[in-house]
Amino acid sequence: MFKMVYLSLILAALLSVSCRSQTDGQVEITVNQPHKEVLVTVDGEPFTTYRYGNDLEKPVLYPVFAPGGVLVTRGFPIEPRERERVDHPHHVGIWFNFGDVNGYDFWNNSYAVPSGRKQFFGRIVPGEIARAESGKGKGILEVKMDWIAPDNDLGEKLLEEETTYIFRKSGEARIIDRITKLTSTVDEVVFTDNKEGLLAIRVDRAFELPSDEPLLFTDGSGNPTQVPVLDNEGVTGWYRNSEGIEGDDAWGKRAEWVKLSGNKGGGIISLVMVDHPLNPGYPSCWHARGYGLFSVNNMGRKVFDDTLEPFKLILKKGESVTFRHRFVVATGDLTDAEIELLKSDFIKD
Repeated sequence: MFKMVYLSLILAALLSVSCRSQTDGQVEITVNQPHKEVLVTVDGEPFTTYRYGNDLEKPVLYPVFAPGGVLVTRGFPIEPRERERVDHPHHVGIWFNFGDVNGYDFWNNSYAVPSGRKQFFGRIVPGEIARAESGKGKGILEVKMDWIAPDNDLGEKLLEEETTYIFRKSGEARIIDRITKLTSTVDEVVFTDNKEGLLAIRVDRAFELPSDEPLLFTDGSGNPTQVPVLDNEGVTGWYRNSEGIEGDDAWGKRAEWVKLSGNKGGGIISLVMVDHPLNPGYPSCWHARGYGLFSVNNMGRKVFDDTLEPFKLILKKGESVTFRHRFVVATGDLTDAEIELLKSDFIKD
């Protein structure tokens, strides 16, 4: 009995040393102020770029690469590629915003919105880069932003955002931890139950779920968007959540994490998002669509499930709320047990 316990402790120690040795890669954070970009590399290999130019309605991480340089984000609208969908031009890389903030739609805003309708939308304006620190195993980027609405000359600042990105290497996985603090700068900011949110990625065609039907979706304002039928060559995406629910059925369900896996670059790649117990609305509902939108939404409830109470969050002037999320891109098909370890590691931090 004691011998077995001793051997187990030795194996655990060896595993710990092995895991630490796998995280010793160099994460470089390089600020390119003239181009409004921050390049993130792991061991010299591109991981992602923080883009904060005025041509976007919010800062984004784009593009995003798996280990080995495999692209996992859709190219449209920044760099359109052949055989990809061109719907929802506001879906760019990885982003964070919401569809109903004091009645303004921050989610659906894009270059495609006519100037005459901008009074219904909000824009997230980038501010100071407070910290850009490279290091062994991880790099840190701290940024500030302002949530402005409406998106015209009458706009006022509703929220101040302070976000910390922690970029990590862990074996054959690349990790982005995003911690976002929102502080009200007006008398009252109200977040109302809405499906359009919160932290999202629009993925490459390979990670969409195969479909043989045209799709029609509406945004929070009731505007329809047609998602046409495309051929399914190379389309291999599949969802699985922490409750064991799979495929399109993962949409709108509450879960602690969701995995989207697909085959690209000669092997399976796993994309995982992890919710955090300290977030409002935990465990979140998931806006996980088969056509390539993959989003964790802590502020959508009844809009996904009529049996749930509507969500509402009110911030008085000076009050704050903090959201914590983890995004993982890894080579191979991550098991539930492996994802649970990534979740535990995230929560203990």
